[in-house]
Amino acid sequence: MKVETKPWPAWTVATMIVGYAGYYLCRSHFSVTKPLILEEFRGAGVTKETLGIVAAWGTAFYAVGKFFFGSLADVFGGRRMFLLGMVGAILFTLLFGVGGPPLFLAAWIGNRSVQASGWVGMIKVTSRWFGHSTYGRVMGFISLSYLFGDFLSRLFLSELVSQGVGWRGIFFASAAVLAVIFIPASFILRDRPSDRGLPEPAENPDSVFVEDGQAEVKPRLFDLLRPLLKSQAFWTVCALSFGFTFMRETFNDWTPTYLHEAAGLSTEEAGRASSLFPLFGGFSVIAVGFLSDRFGKAGRALIIAGGLALATFGLLALGYGDLKGHTVLVVGLVAAIGFVLIGPYSLLAGAISLGFGGKRGSATAAGWIDGIGYIGGILSGNLIGSIAEHQGWAPAFRVLALTAGLSGVVALFYWARERTWRVIL
Repeated sequence: MKVETKPWPAWTVATMIVGYAGYYLCRSHFSVTKPLILEEFRGAGVTKETLGIVAAWGTAFYAVGKFFFGSLADVFGGRRMFLLGMVGAILFTLLFGVGGPPLFLAAWIGNRSVQASGWVGMIKVTSRWFGHSTYGRVMGFISLSYLFGDFLSRLFLSELVSQGVGWRGIFFASAAVLAVIFIPASFILRDRPSDRGLPEPAENPDSVFVEDGQAEVKPRLFDLLRPLLKSQAFWTVCALSFGFTFMRETFNDWTPTYLHEAAGLSTEEAGRASSLFPLFGGFSVIAVGFLSDRFGKAGRALIIAGGLALATFGLLALGYGDLKGHTVLVVGLVAAIGFVLIGPYSLLAGAISLGFGGKRGSATAAGWIDGIGYIGGILSGNLIGSIAEHQGWAPAFRVLALTAGLSGVVALFYWARERTWRVIL
């Protein structure tokens, strides 16, 4: 009897979406519970600046992990890296929950470090299962994992807060749900179509490894870096990732606290409202993914530049506008900024990384682009927390507006380099 094999690509994408969304339960819990942690431990000297330092160190190790696990995924396979990240996130989330402030730093560093293996694992699997003409669309759907995953995680965790569950209980619940997701993921996910008896798609002809004559060579760790590091376009994308991640991590880490303090929302209301940032970002990545496949590399560059220009205006409104008492407007601006930022951001360590690396080095490309981006995230955790603590939220948003404007200039240089348009009808 003939076995139907067509659903396997769809099952592969669905498994990665659900699995990586589960990662965000074990990441968003820190953001959602910060007001509770501050309330319980402020008498012990825990402040927004303290938690900002914890977030910054976690992001630093997450960035280092991106460089490390990216190349490991290209050498040893994406499935192993993806499942490793799930197991580590569960264990370190439990460690954070059983400890007080003395364990916060170690547990958060461990959690963020091992979670760095997840995204690069998915990139590697995607490079083997899907052709280059569909990178934008496929990565648009996969990017929903960290957007709707973040959105649903914040809604779920905020509901637990509203039901009176403490911050420790929220951490334990997050670990339990991810453990349930891990079981079917370990059975369904495979590294390549040939593991299911299916043919693999052709290599991307624009990959830097094709240009370097290495596309079909078994990868060695150091050879994965050389073609990428000598590409000027690759370094431009890394610079864009720095700016985007600085802004995105600020919203991920501080939106609930900002809405609680500046907009006057309750803790649970702020948690729910903060979920609009990734929700509208999710709408954006789908649209951007389809458009990027249609208009090619130059179109992706122009989408990035346009998104940054619009984000600059929104951030200036939060930094200079008289928004006191205008809660709906504040929440709307946060959602709008999510829409114009996250779609373009998703291209960098998604479709663009796959374009650079192809089957051979896509995870390494994504690891470096994301890793350099999260160096910006390190600064956001410490700098924005410190500014908000000592000067208020308006100056913090002015820093973000400056970041968006400067990143927009870099995006225009990138567009100028890639402006040979290729429209696919």
